[in-house]
Amino acid sequence: MSGLRARLARARRRAGGEDGLTLVELIVAAGMSVVIVGAAGSMLISAVRGQPRLSERAQNISKARWVQERLTREIRNGVRVYYAEGSRVEFLASVRRTACGEGVQEEADKPAIQCRIAYTCVNGTCSRRETDLGVESGPETTIVSGLSDDDVFSFEPPPSSPEATEDVAYIGVTLNIPNPEGQGDLTVSDGATLRTRGFAE
Repeated sequence: MSGLRARLARARRRAGGEDGLTLVELIVAAGMSVVIVGAAGSMLISAVRGQPRLSERAQNISKARWVQERLTREIRNGVRVYYAEGSRVEFLASVRRTACGEGVQEEADKPAIQCRIAYTCVNGTCSRRETDLGVESGPETTIVSGLSDDDVFSFEPPPSSPEATEDVAYIGVTLNIPNPEGQGDLTVSDGATLRTRGFAE
Protein backbone atom coordinates (compact mmCIF):
# COMPACT_ATOMS: atom_id res chain seq x y z
CA MET A 1 0.00 0.00 0.00
CA SER A 2 2.83 2.40 0.88
CA GLY A 3 4.54 1.51 -2.42
CA LEU A 4 1.38 2.56 -4.32
CA ARG A 5 1.28 5.87 -2.46
CA ALA A 6 4.94 6.52 -3.28
CA ARG A 7 4.39 5.83 -6.99
CA LEU A 8 1.33 8.16 -7.04
CA ALA A 9 3.36 10.88 -5.32
CA ARG A 10 6.20 10.51 -7.89
CA ALA A 11 3.69 10.67 -10.75
CA ARG A 12 2.24 13.86 -9.31
CA ARG A 13 5.65 15.42 -8.98
CA ARG A 14 6.48 14.53 -12.59
CA ALA A 15 3.21 16.09 -13.76
CA GLY A 16 4.13 19.30 -12.01
CA GLY A 17 1.53 18.89 -9.25
CA GLU A 18 -1.36 19.24 -11.66
CA ASP A 19 -4.12 16.71 -11.13
CA GLY A 20 -6.53 15.89 -13.91
CA LEU A 21 -9.04 13.40 -15.20
CA THR A 22 -8.44 10.75 -17.75
CA LEU A 23 -10.68 10.53 -20.80
CA VAL A 24 -12.42 7.42 -19.40
CA GLU A 25 -13.20 9.18 -16.10
CA LEU A 26 -14.55 12.18 -17.99
CA ILE A 27 -16.83 10.02 -20.15
CA VAL A 28 -18.16 8.11 -17.11
CA ALA A 29 -18.82 11.36 -15.21
CA ALA A 30 -20.61 12.88 -18.23
CA GLY A 31 -22.73 9.73 -18.65
CA MET A 32 -23.74 9.77 -14.97
CA SER A 33 -24.64 13.47 -15.22
CA VAL A 34 -26.88 12.79 -18.22
CA VAL A 35 -28.67 9.98 -16.33
CA ILE A 36 -29.21 12.15 -13.23
CA VAL A 37 -30.45 15.16 -15.23
CA GLY A 38 -32.73 12.88 -17.27
CA ALA A 39 -34.25 11.33 -14.13
CA ALA A 40 -34.83 14.77 -12.56
CA GLY A 41 -36.40 16.04 -15.80
CA SER A 42 -38.66 13.01 -15.99
CA MET A 43 -39.87 13.58 -12.41
CA LEU A 44 -40.52 17.26 -13.15
CA ILE A 45 -42.50 16.47 -16.31
CA SER A 46 -44.56 13.86 -14.44
CA ALA A 47 -45.36 16.36 -11.66
CA VAL A 48 -46.37 19.05 -14.17
CA ARG A 49 -48.64 16.62 -16.05
CA GLY A 50 -50.31 15.45 -12.82
CA GLN A 51 -50.91 18.96 -11.45
CA PRO A 52 -54.21 19.65 -13.31
CA ARG A 53 -55.72 16.40 -11.97
CA LEU A 54 -54.61 17.22 -8.43
CA SER A 55 -56.02 20.74 -8.72
CA GLU A 56 -59.34 19.42 -10.05
CA ARG A 57 -59.51 16.87 -7.24
CA ALA A 58 -58.87 19.54 -4.59
CA GLN A 59 -61.47 21.81 -6.19
CA ASN A 60 -64.07 18.99 -6.26
CA ILE A 61 -63.46 18.19 -2.60
CA SER A 62 -63.70 21.87 -1.60
CA LYS A 63 -66.98 22.27 -3.49
CA ALA A 64 -68.43 19.09 -1.93
CA ARG A 65 -67.43 20.21 1.57
CA TRP A 66 -69.01 23.62 1.06
CA VAL A 67 -72.29 22.04 -0.13
CA GLN A 68 -72.23 19.52 2.70
CA GLU A 69 -71.70 22.23 5.32
CA ARG A 70 -74.60 24.21 3.88
CA LEU A 71 -76.88 21.16 3.97
CA THR A 72 -75.98 20.12 7.50
CA ARG A 73 -76.29 23.70 8.81
CA GLU A 74 -79.82 23.89 7.40
CA ILE A 75 -80.71 20.41 8.69
CA ARG A 76 -79.65 21.48 12.20
CA ASN A 77 -82.35 24.16 12.00
CA GLY A 78 -84.88 21.59 10.84
CA VAL A 79 -87.91 20.82 12.98
CA ARG A 80 -89.90 18.18 11.13
CA VAL A 81 -89.32 15.98 8.09
CA TYR A 82 -92.13 15.79 5.51
CA TYR A 83 -90.52 13.48 2.95
CA ALA A 84 -87.47 11.23 3.22
CA GLU A 85 -85.77 9.13 0.58
CA GLY A 86 -82.21 8.75 -0.67
CA SER A 87 -82.44 11.32 -3.45
CA ARG A 88 -84.96 13.72 -1.88
CA VAL A 89 -85.70 15.26 1.49
CA GLU A 90 -88.26 17.88 2.55
CA PHE A 91 -88.35 19.40 6.00
CA LEU A 92 -89.56 22.38 8.01
CA ALA A 93 -86.70 24.63 9.13
CA SER A 94 -86.07 27.97 10.79
CA VAL A 95 -84.32 30.34 8.38
CA ARG A 96 -83.18 33.95 8.61
CA ARG A 97 -85.18 35.34 5.71
CA THR A 98 -87.44 38.32 5.15
CA ALA A 99 -89.93 35.80 3.65
CA CYS A 100 -89.63 32.20 2.46
CA GLY A 101 -87.65 32.18 -0.77
CA GLU A 102 -86.68 35.85 -0.36
CA GLY A 103 -83.52 37.65 0.77
CA VAL A 104 -81.56 37.14 3.98
CA GLN A 105 -82.87 38.91 7.09
CA GLU A 106 -80.18 41.37 8.13
CA GLU A 107 -81.91 42.87 11.18
CA ALA A 108 -80.57 40.92 14.16
CA ASP A 109 -83.58 41.65 16.37
CA LYS A 110 -86.05 40.04 13.92
CA PRO A 111 -86.73 36.34 14.65
CA ALA A 112 -86.11 33.55 12.15
CA ILE A 113 -89.12 32.31 10.20
CA GLN A 114 -90.13 28.75 9.39
CA CYS A 115 -90.10 27.60 5.76
CA ARG A 116 -90.43 24.34 3.91
CA ILE A 117 -87.03 23.31 2.48
CA ALA A 118 -86.71 20.63 -0.21
CA TYR A 119 -83.54 19.12 -1.65
CA THR A 120 -83.86 16.94 -4.75
CA CYS A 121 -80.97 15.09 -6.45
CA VAL A 122 -81.51 13.85 -10.01
CA ASN A 123 -78.96 12.89 -12.70
CA GLY A 124 -76.00 14.01 -10.59
CA THR A 125 -77.49 17.46 -9.81
CA CYS A 126 -78.96 18.55 -6.46
CA SER A 127 -81.35 21.49 -6.29
CA ARG A 128 -82.92 23.39 -3.39
CA ARG A 129 -86.43 24.83 -3.06
CA GLU A 130 -87.67 27.08 -0.25
CA THR A 131 -91.39 27.78 0.10
CA ASP A 132 -94.00 28.85 2.63
CA LEU A 133 -95.59 26.20 4.84
CA GLY A 134 -98.21 24.22 2.94
CA VAL A 135 -96.71 25.15 -0.45
CA GLU A 136 -95.07 22.17 -2.17
CA SER A 137 -93.85 23.75 -5.41
CA GLY A 138 -91.77 26.74 -6.33
CA PRO A 139 -88.55 27.82 -8.03
CA GLU A 140 -85.52 25.59 -7.54
CA THR A 141 -81.86 26.57 -7.33
CA THR A 142 -79.04 24.21 -8.32
CA ILE A 143 -76.57 23.85 -5.45
CA VAL A 144 -74.24 21.15 -6.82
CA SER A 145 -73.82 19.18 -10.04
CA GLY A 146 -71.51 16.46 -11.30
CA LEU A 147 -72.27 13.94 -8.53
CA SER A 148 -71.67 10.24 -9.22
CA ASP A 149 -74.66 9.10 -7.16
CA ASP A 150 -78.10 10.60 -6.54
CA ASP A 151 -78.50 8.64 -3.28
CA VAL A 152 -77.34 11.52 -1.06
CA PHE A 153 -79.51 11.32 2.06
CA SER A 154 -79.84 8.72 4.82
CA PHE A 155 -82.10 8.79 7.86
CA GLU A 156 -82.14 7.59 11.49
CA PRO A 157 -84.34 5.89 12.33
CA PRO A 158 -85.08 4.84 8.72
CA PRO A 159 -88.68 5.66 7.76
CA SER A 160 -90.95 2.78 6.71
CA SER A 161 -92.00 4.86 3.66
CA PRO A 162 -90.96 8.27 2.26
CA GLU A 163 -94.01 9.91 3.88
CA ALA A 164 -93.82 8.10 7.27
CA THR A 165 -91.25 10.51 8.68
CA GLU A 166 -92.54 11.47 12.11
CA ASP A 167 -89.72 9.59 13.91
CA VAL A 168 -86.80 10.78 11.76
CA ALA A 169 -84.33 12.61 14.03
CA TYR A 170 -81.08 12.48 12.02
CA ILE A 171 -80.34 13.16 8.35
CA GLY A 172 -77.03 11.98 6.90
CA VAL A 173 -75.52 13.60 3.81
CA THR A 174 -73.08 11.71 1.54
CA LEU A 175 -71.73 13.33 -1.62
CA ASN A 176 -69.91 11.11 -4.14
CA ILE A 177 -67.97 13.06 -6.73
CA PRO A 178 -65.89 11.68 -9.62
CA ASN A 179 -62.18 11.26 -8.98
CA PRO A 180 -60.21 12.89 -11.83
CA GLU A 181 -57.53 10.24 -11.31
CA GLY A 182 -60.14 7.59 -12.13
CA GLN A 183 -59.70 5.44 -9.01
CA GLY A 184 -63.19 5.31 -7.50
CA ASP A 185 -65.24 8.26 -6.28
CA LEU A 186 -64.25 10.93 -3.76
CA THR A 187 -66.71 10.75 -0.87
CA VAL A 188 -67.56 13.50 1.60
CA SER A 189 -70.12 12.64 4.28
CA ASP A 190 -71.61 14.16 7.42
CA GLY A 191 -75.03 14.68 8.90
CA ALA A 192 -77.02 16.53 11.53
CA THR A 193 -79.74 15.98 14.07
CA LEU A 194 -82.98 17.93 13.78
CA ARG A 195 -84.03 20.25 16.58
CA THR A 196 -86.74 18.90 18.85
CA ARG A 197 -90.15 20.25 17.97
CA GLY A 198 -90.73 21.67 21.44
CA PHE A 199 -87.47 23.62 21.29
CA ALA A 200 -88.07 25.01 17.80
CA GLU A 201 -91.70 25.99 18.14
